[in-house]
Amino acid sequence: MSYSTDPITSECYEGTTCFINKFNITDEEKLASLEADISLMKSAQLEKIGMKAGFNEEDYKELHRYLLGDIYDWAGEYRSINMTKKGTKFAECDRIPELMNRCFARLKKLNYFLDTDFDEFIDELVDFYCTINHIHPFREGNGRVQRVFITQLVRYNGCDINFSQIDTDDLMVATIHSAQGVTDYLHDIFHRSITVVDE
Repeated sequence: MSYSTDPITSECYEGTTCFINKFNITDEEKLASLEADISLMKSAQLEKIGMKAGFNEEDYKELHRYLLGDIYDWAGEYRSINMTKKGTKFAECDRIPELMNRCFARLKKLNYFLDTDFDEFIDELVDFYCTINHIHPFREGNGRVQRVFITQLVRYNGCDINFSQIDTDDLMVATIHSAQGVTDYLHDIFHRSITVVDE
């Protein structure tokens, strides 16, 4: 997990930084392993059925609930604590609803990028990725829901992306750079990894 939070206010087990969960696991490594297993299974199920609704804010929250609802009672709910990770400070928790509303209003205004050419599509996708990553709306599982949502959005635009084929270290470095305002690395990863499948 490696988030920096206040364990007193972040609903962690006493004396730990491990979030309270439905399995009562108090070891972060075991909990992280369980999260990975369950979210991977859920993501595979979603691969077969696709997203049932559209690409709005409520769909994003529902996707988080779908992926992690078996583990956390608060899955699908915005975090109420402030967090940092690897030197990156995410949006203040009290600003999350406003920022998410603006982010998805813009996505809708741009017609989910359907009216863009490929280069512009990559530009907008990078911007969306960076915005969502900065907001980091949930206590845990942000990267997972972000990748699944973007995969579905890319496919909605007649393209494809497979995050499992992207080097995780490269993506992490690119994401950290983008949080500092340098998006070139992330742009390059998306440009190389997204293919047009429906012309």
